[in-house]
Amino acid sequence: MAPVLDPTQVFDPSHVFDVAVVGFGPSGAVATALLAQAGLSVLVCDKQREIYDKPRAIALDHEIMRVFQQLGIADAIQAHVEPFTPSEYLGVDGQTIKRMTMVDPPYPLGHTPSMVFTQPPVERVLRDHVAAQPNVCIVLGQGLGSLSQDENEVTLQIVGDDGVTSAARARYVLGCDGASSTTRSLVGIELEDLDFDEPWLVADVIVNEHGRAKLPTTSVQYCEPQRPCTFVIGPGNHRRWEISLRPGEDLKAVVTPEATWTLLSRWLTPEDGELWRQASYRFHALVAKTWRSGRVFVAGDAAHQQPPFLGQGMCQGIRDVTNLAWKLAAVSHGAVVGSKAQALLDSYGTERGAHVRELTRRIKGIGAVICERDESKARARDAHLLAECGGVVKDTPRQDVLPRLELGCLSAQPGSARGTICPQPMIEWGVDAGADTDTHARAAAGASARTLLDDRVARGWRVVVDDLLCEVGPLASGVTVVHVGARGWRESDGVLAAWMRRHECHAALVRPDHYVFGTASTRFELDALLAEQAALMS
Repeated sequence: MAPVLDPTQVFDPSHVFDVAVVGFGPSGAVATALLAQAGLSVLVCDKQREIYDKPRAIALDHEIMRVFQQLGIADAIQAHVEPFTPSEYLGVDGQTIKRMTMVDPPYPLGHTPSMVFTQPPVERVLRDHVAAQPNVCIVLGQGLGSLSQDENEVTLQIVGDDGVTSAARARYVLGCDGASSTTRSLVGIELEDLDFDEPWLVADVIVNEHGRAKLPTTSVQYCEPQRPCTFVIGPGNHRRWEISLRPGEDLKAVVTPEATWTLLSRWLTPEDGELWRQASYRFHALVAKTWRSGRVFVAGDAAHQQPPFLGQGMCQGIRDVTNLAWKLAAVSHGAVVGSKAQALLDSYGTERGAHVRELTRRIKGIGAVICERDESKARARDAHLLAECGGVVKDTPRQDVLPRLELGCLSAQPGSARGTICPQPMIEWGVDAGADTDTHARAAAGASARTLLDDRVARGWRVVVDDLLCEVGPLASGVTVVHVGARGWRESDGVLAAWMRRHECHAALVRPDHYVFGTASTRFELDALLAEQAALMS
């Protein structure tokens, strides 16, 4: 980690940062990295000086790993990641009633769709990457005390752990400062309750080989009325339990080692491993009523909290900042101005708010399967699920649960791919490729290089086309043509070709965050799509 800069440099009253990020957890670190990569100057502060040394999040997915790939840190993070095992849902009598897995290869986004990871070293990779950026100032041990804003900028009062208060200025502020967000409170953003409030114990154990041999070889959802709980296989010998607490059980008492081992005694004894972390929570389902107040935005746990049943908490925060970063960059660089700039920034809350609400609804549905406390209703649930699949439990990919974007900066034209994530195939340059398509990318890649598509094409808006629409001609400034087919980038596994067949299109206009603005099957439709995007963005 680079040393904290002298406050006289960071808080120079004449200097205005493009963005100030409050909170240097995973969401804040990714936000800072993306904004810096886009060429913006960023101040990031956190009231804590060190990374929390225990795991909180445990799951991430291929969409998030693609963001890490964009930042150039996927390989470093991969060292702390393993594939997520299938999750078996066991009913009242211990029978399998549901199974969640991942999609089969070839993987649509170029990465393992569902993963478990160890949070502290992953945060270290993120922070070290941020610290290496020349346009970032990191201030640790200093949190947000107050802020004020006018039509041009925000002034932040930063309070150090030594009691010293300093002022900093930024054009925009992004609050990634957790569930009890000071940023959110200061600008008066309220949370909407989505009707979930349950007490749980989360226990992380580093098991030894004797303990490991006792445990299931897949992750398990114990859908038992007397004590619903979740078992997750983490990286290496890390195992996690999320155990529902009964009415009257004391949230403070259950986190003592003795009480935690009592709750784990069904699986392990203290001789089988070492407690790494135990924490009790009231899990909530909350979402910000608005995600923006003037020049101040919220993201991550500051904007939403949700039940843990799909392991999407950290993923949602990184989706937030990935969505917002390219929009802030477009506005800050003057690519979008005036009322269009305000509409683009407003689309952040429109898109992410709807996505969070829908995913929370689906997660609550999963939770309802797991957490039924009435035994007769639980048996009826088991019978219903088994009857639905004819008695043979089928695999349900976890990624099928994730919703698409439905509102915001998207084409008004309908299409089954609109608002989904564009695939990322493994590609190489076709030997019979024309000389006039993706010339610079072809020269950079070499004749035989085989790699993921994002590593070979320009970031930003792009039109992905197949052979039928490869002769698209000149496009609007800032939109790159990416031709995948026999005469351009040739994919190894047919991922993109199959996706285009499924969605009956030959071109996709893709946003900087990889979400599909819209699709086209003819040049006329593509021209209309590009005109629609230009009307929003220029």
